[in-house]
Amino acid sequence: MLTAARSSRRTAVLRFPKHVLGRSRSSHPVCAAAQTEDPVYKGIYGDWQVEESDRLEVLGYRGGISVAALALLLETAIAFSPEGSGLRSVLGGLQNGIVLTGAVGLGVSLVLIHIYVTPLKRFLQAIYLAGLAGGIGLIATQADPLPQYVAQHPSAVWLVGPFFAAVTGLAFKEGMCYGKPECAALFFVTPILLLGHLTGLIPESGQQGLLLAFVALFTVFAGRKYTQAIKDDIGDKSVFMFQAMSEDQQQAHVAAMQQPQGLETSDSI
Repeated sequence: MLTAARSSRRTAVLRFPKHVLGRSRSSHPVCAAAQTEDPVYKGIYGDWQVEESDRLEVLGYRGGISVAALALLLETAIAFSPEGSGLRSVLGGLQNGIVLTGAVGLGVSLVLIHIYVTPLKRFLQAIYLAGLAGGIGLIATQADPLPQYVAQHPSAVWLVGPFFAAVTGLAFKEGMCYGKPECAALFFVTPILLLGHLTGLIPESGQQGLLLAFVALFTVFAGRKYTQAIKDDIGDKSVFMFQAMSEDQQQAHVAAMQQPQGLETSDSI
């Protein structure tokens, strides 16, 4: 699984195995009152708990996805509303602002996303920034709102496409980690929609159908994030706590974990 906690801002409960340190503090009668209500999870490199900072990061990650979904819903409603409708008159002039708000929401999620492989996380962030820069460039140079301009000029996909490639990567991560069918479908629908629009191989009616499917899948994805346990979005926090150690600390920790159980330390005085 790709998920894990961010390595730079963690204060995880990372413990050596009991056979190395003797009985854990939480099992000692004197320390019983110090136990927390949060369960202790066993990770590859030690035990860890969900802390308040973890909850805030996960909620921020989910909140960013929700903001992006809401912006997507508003933009789609505007696009499919008839000319002169109340929705267009009220929100038509705010389209670029809605787009940027949704993009910022997704950007926050890509900062807080929990991925074990750091280069993969950086790659998702890089292509997101490339697509965001392309979109901002179009907003700054074109009179039409960005969604309308991209709809009328398929070649604009070259500029905003990397943004949606990041969405595809996010869908892949969520689909692979949690087996979510909406994310698996989103992984395929997103590139088909963009490539179909770019090449013109898919007729306009088909593109509209794919767009509605994209919006529906992303909305379901955003909503279902809140049905997961917080720990699921964190993953194995001990992995990134281990990666945050120096090389010497890592070697010492691995050596301690591999100590034979017969070499236990005593709690007695």
